[in-house]
Amino acid sequence: MKEFAIGFAKRKTEREEFWAVKGVSFTLDPGQVLGVVGPNGAGKSTLMKMVARVLPPTEGRMVVRGAVAPMIELGAGFNQEMSAYDNIVLYGTLLGRTPSQMRERAGSIAEWAGLTDFIDVPVRSFSSGMMARLGFAIATDTRADVLVIDEVLSVGDAAFQEKSKKRIQDGIESGAAVLFVSHDLDTVQSISDRVLWLDHGDSVMLGDPTEVVEAYAGGA
Repeated sequence: MKEFAIGFAKRKTEREEFWAVKGVSFTLDPGQVLGVVGPNGAGKSTLMKMVARVLPPTEGRMVVRGAVAPMIELGAGFNQEMSAYDNIVLYGTLLGRTPSQMRERAGSIAEWAGLTDFIDVPVRSFSSGMMARLGFAIATDTRADVLVIDEVLSVGDAAFQEKSKKRIQDGIESGAAVLFVSHDLDTVQSISDRVLWLDHGDSVMLGDPTEVVEAYAGGA
């Protein structure tokens, strides 16, 4: 809005356009994992937010069927002044669940995140790792049809990472479609059925995980 106002004041007739993602096309079926790789600024975050129904596409179509569990910037929707319990209810409601469902599940969610002793503490007192663990626990508490995952497998200590990987694997085995974005090429290659390489918003390569990862690693 600021740029538009300045441009209008200067009577600018032209403006520079920047496409975060353009011309990208793929399908993702239930039970499949699509890994996404690319340098910073490649359009990965924008793509995730479109799949998570946060951003609508400017052109083209994005069709997402079923419930989506977005694991993007975990804890970004938390109210810092509210307790962990209240944030579980709030965050879960933002993800499309009912407040009554979240109140019933709050204790189990806090326990899974290893935060039972802190459930009544305002989250402003939490470390970034505790926030991410709580956000992950909420997002994955119920079965989703689509999982949108951004680097969350590095959340917490080694034990919690293993627990997180198992929960995601359980989701895959239950038939969830997974969009997995990471700079960890070994993990992307090992868990993905296909890999999409993005660069400056364009699709560079889409296909076999080993071929795409090796091509990206060689050209990145």
